Amino acid sequence: MKAATFTRYGPPEEVVYISDIPQPTPTDNQVLVRVRATSVNDYDWSLTRGKPAVYRLMFGLTKPKSPLLGMELAGTVEAVGNKVEKFKVGDDVMGDTSAFGFGTFAEYMAINPDALVKKPQQIPFVEAAAIPHASTLAWQALVDIGRIQKNQSVLINGGGGGVGTLGLQIAKLYDCHVTGVDSSEKLENMLSLGFDEVIDYEKVNFTRAGKKYDLILDCKTCYPALSYPKVLKSQGKYVSIGGQLDKVLGVVFWGKIVSLFSSKSMHMLALNMNEGLENICQMYSRGELKCHIDGPYPLEQAGRQIQYFGDGKHLGKVVLEVN
Repeated sequence: MKAATFTRYGPPEEVVYISDIPQPTPTDNQVLVRVRATSVNDYDWSLTRGKPAVYRLMFGLTKPKSPLLGMELAGTVEAVGNKVEKFKVGDDVMGDTSAFGFGTFAEYMAINPDALVKKPQQIPFVEAAAIPHASTLAWQALVDIGRIQKNQSVLINGGGGGVGTLGLQIAKLYDCHVTGVDSSEKLENMLSLGFDEVIDYEKVNFTRAGKKYDLILDCKTCYPALSYPKVLKSQGKYVSIGGQLDKVLGVVFWGKIVSLFSSKSMHMLALNMNEGLENICQMYSRGELKCHIDGPYPLEQAGRQIQYFGDGKHLGKVVLEVN
């Protein structure tokens, strides 16, 4: 089968290539999925480059232990192991596979069925591949941790990406006033998607702009941790889902202290994979949410699109279609 693979660290366009590898055979506790679509995530960008260094400690010090990429898919079950009862051959499925394994940038993947949920018929494969990781990040950050309330002021840093555009829609379900922060080339599109205000991060540091928010969802944590409480209202909450490693670690450390000595709180989201995904799919089916797709692009462009994602030029989720 064809798969996007890499055997050394470096710029994605240089190290990721399409190769023919054996089709996996599912074990008794796995299903074999024919992948119809997959999407690019921070994991792919960081892993291909081997940066930050913690990725090398986990996935291979001098070169990757596994050549496979990808952690999100939508596809069709082609075979089931003898002990699998959750799915049958022909079921359309979707999910974030990262808790059980990687390798969705391929024509087939063998994976534990707990990594998947059934795909509603109303959701096309391309959209279904873009939903699992980003939607659960946005939902768990804003609803489960942030306890978002009606008519709050919300800021989303990295608002033009997959999590940001989904976070916007969730916040609008609560009639919130939403400010989005991203690069200048995305701002016009972000306004058309429904952001009430936008900020060009290259010109304005939102932590120094003098405005305060009830809730901040930070997809690109890039400022010192103690700068965030200054832009939170009383009882305000800041939730990071990732960003620069040293800044994220600062949020983890200082967040505990800020929460002890003030009414404000700072949190680092530890994602529960696919938790709430079936409910989110129901919201999509009812038309309450929709996914903004950048693409789809052919699997053969995997390296180029990982680089595109890392450059921060995408609007919504970068999706690869697997023919």
